[in-house]
Amino acid sequence: MKKIILMGAVLSLLAACSQSETKEINNDNTQNIQTMEKQEKQLIENVLGEYEKSLNTSDAKLAQSLYTKDGIFMPTEAPSGIGSEGILKSYEYVFSQIQLNIEFFIEEIEVEGDMAFAVTSSKGTTLIRATGDTIPEANRELFVFEKVDGEWKIARYMFNKTEPKG
Repeated sequence: MKKIILMGAVLSLLAACSQSETKEINNDNTQNIQTMEKQEKQLIENVLGEYEKSLNTSDAKLAQSLYTKDGIFMPTEAPSGIGSEGILKSYEYVFSQIQLNIEFFIEEIEVEGDMAFAVTSSKGTTLIRATGDTIPEANRELFVFEKVDGEWKIARYMFNKTEPKG
């Protein structure tokens, strides 16, 4: 009888230890996933920082380099830039017309595998090259990202004005 009670206690102890190990593994996996997601979001924030730099320095080639080869740039009141060459031409045109001085504010980044999106807003000024006028600039933006060869790239980008032109 003592052996049966002792065996029951040992089995109960082993079961409890096994459940504890499973909970620890699940907690470790959750922490690893959260850490990886945080790292991916930081990498996307870095791309957004480079994109902001490309806009503020009128660097069409830098902007182009941040897109996937089949990316699409959808500017307000202008044709879409489709594919690498189309994107470059669109930014060259935009930068020939205006000089931006803006700051991005990240509102949301969501990552799902090799795809992600970011919702941002931006605020600053725009110099109209033809007139020399500087006007307020404010937009809301939607970026769709794709991870290509281990790097986050802009796959689609669209924005629209949030304040009337000055």
